[in-house]
Amino acid sequence: MNAHLITHDDGKTRCSWPGVDPLYVAYHDTDWGVPEFDDRALFEKLILDGFQAGLSWITILRKRENFRAAFDGFRPEAIVRYGPEKVEALMADPGIIRNRAKIVSTIGSARAYLEIMEKGSFSDFLWKHLDGRPQQNAPRDRSDVPTETETARRMSKELKQAGFNFVGPTIVYAFMQAVGMVNDHYVGCFRHEEVKALGAKL
Repeated sequence: MNAHLITHDDGKTRCSWPGVDPLYVAYHDTDWGVPEFDDRALFEKLILDGFQAGLSWITILRKRENFRAAFDGFRPEAIVRYGPEKVEALMADPGIIRNRAKIVSTIGSARAYLEIMEKGSFSDFLWKHLDGRPQQNAPRDRSDVPTETETARRMSKELKQAGFNFVGPTIVYAFMQAVGMVNDHYVGCFRHEEVKALGAKL
């Protein structure tokens, strides 16, 4: 058996990275790699990937509902109004990652998001880098999965120019994987073909 695949008690073979943590497995099965086009949902995921920098995704996943409550459902129109008192309240909230630079950056990113939305949609701003269609990969080994790509570098550069922070190419590629811009489920994982089929419908 490929070391990057694991067969669970339900008989399904999955990517090995979620292990057997029920929360992580559910995320792998229903969320990761599914093409996302909702503007606000894309904003939320990009911000959370920024908070993940230096941490494991399961750490963020376990705190995701706390993050949503603390950041007003990741509604940019609410976040953009945050002042110093709100920043201090967030810094005192043990339910989230208390990183001042990332919290302040989120406010700036909300402003950048709203400026993009005045001209069109955040989804189009991101997905245009892939012509609106997910890239179908066929990784069989960890070495087949890059940490960044030329597309991620271009998207990162444009996000930074728009006013986003914590959007380096590695963060952006992890974001692209999560929101289904690329299908990086391993070949042999039951979700590889399911996610590929979702992309084919677009």
